[in-house]
Amino acid sequence: MDACPRCLILQRRLEELEKLNQQLQRQVEQLQHQLDDVRRAGKRQAAPFRKGPPKPEPKTPGRKSGRQHGRHGHRQPPEGPFDETHEAVLPAACPDCFGTVDESHIDEQFQVDLPKQPIRRRFRIHCGRCRQCGRSVRGHHELQTSDATGAAASQIGPQAQAAMVILNKTAGLSHAKVAAVMTQLLHIPVTRGASAQIIVRAARRLEPAYREILQHVPRQVWLSVDETGWRVGGHPAWLHVWVGGQVTAYAIDSRRSADRLEQVIGIHWTGKLVHDGWASYDRFLFAQHQHCQAHILCRAHELEKQAHGRGRAFPREVINLFQESLATRDQFAAFEVSASKREQAYAYYVDQVLAFEKRRLSGGNATLANHLYIYAERWFTFLQTPTTPATNWPAEQALRPAVVNRKVWGGNRTPVGSHAQEVTMSVLATCRQQMQNALLYVSQALRGMAGSLFASAEGANQ
Repeated sequence: MDACPRCLILQRRLEELEKLNQQLQRQVEQLQHQLDDVRRAGKRQAAPFRKGPPKPEPKTPGRKSGRQHGRHGHRQPPEGPFDETHEAVLPAACPDCFGTVDESHIDEQFQVDLPKQPIRRRFRIHCGRCRQCGRSVRGHHELQTSDATGAAASQIGPQAQAAMVILNKTAGLSHAKVAAVMTQLLHIPVTRGASAQIIVRAARRLEPAYREILQHVPRQVWLSVDETGWRVGGHPAWLHVWVGGQVTAYAIDSRRSADRLEQVIGIHWTGKLVHDGWASYDRFLFAQHQHCQAHILCRAHELEKQAHGRGRAFPREVINLFQESLATRDQFAAFEVSASKREQAYAYYVDQVLAFEKRRLSGGNATLANHLYIYAERWFTFLQTPTTPATNWPAEQALRPAVVNRKVWGGNRTPVGSHAQEVTMSVLATCRQQMQNALLYVSQALRGMAGSLFASAEGANQ
């Protein structure tokens, strides 16, 4: 029996409405993703001017009054002997009434300034020949960074080269700006190309230290890991950082995955891994994972702002629970607590998170509750071991100098430059953790005299 014309019209109309509904749903999803991107963009370090207008009543700048005034940063007078002594003599007459001035006492002021001229060295290299084998032999001074002579006889000293490495990798100056600082302030003529070559040469000399750093990464009790976007030769790449209690290592890879980390620590690493929840780190099945609490707290705060009425109750409950766990950590740090009590606290908070599954929630609250439930055992690992950070803040802080570099000059031009980037940044950051003078260590490496970065720590452990 044929369908009536009215039924066919209604059927076609229903199909059109279903297609329209699907299109509208796709548009809503796209708009939601765009809205999320805009919200995240305001929180990125690369967008500092998109955070909105300033606060209507900002805090007063400067030191706090009363007991919270803080310690003064007065510069201590330099110890003698002094290179220069100048007399600030009295004027011949009073500048106000032109009367005679009688001297009563002498005050002192001290000043530390840049040197007028750089140190200019000349090495007289004694050359000879062995009487027995006939081999030519040349002398070498400990301050030399190269044995080159002839057209390459004019060199830059090790201290100046080490300073250029720090200016480029820590201060974030481009090679052109490094050359300008050296030429204008220190009176050492340097070109932009020479700055780039010096960085690469320093990285080659620091390669043994970088390998030593990578050997110490798997020995850390905990590792805070993170990554940020990078560019090599204009192509997208990723800069990874792994921070432990005694070491910091950087690595540049074309992928965001944890492949480079697996090559360094091995798939069976059993330490504490602190990260932001990136799925690639789930491959380390034998490690104890600690998901960053700062990330989940930010997510709950955003959800609380977007929700209305009773929908705000759940994110506020999540915020209170996680803040309570951090307060418990602080209490454990103030008083010595047994391992069993730590385990009890850990089990309590995990049970509280698991109970979220039984709640009747919808929308963003249901998504958040499901995320918390899936990783329930990874939110409070820091309660079991007092040294484990609750956030991946150490790794995020370690990435900040690199973010400055990326803003200034965008990344590296060549793979050789990217390798120099990861080597020099790793050595400079680890020097700070090992309480070593980075300028002195890089200078010694350029002269072939650098020792172990971990000599003091290993001697203390023995």
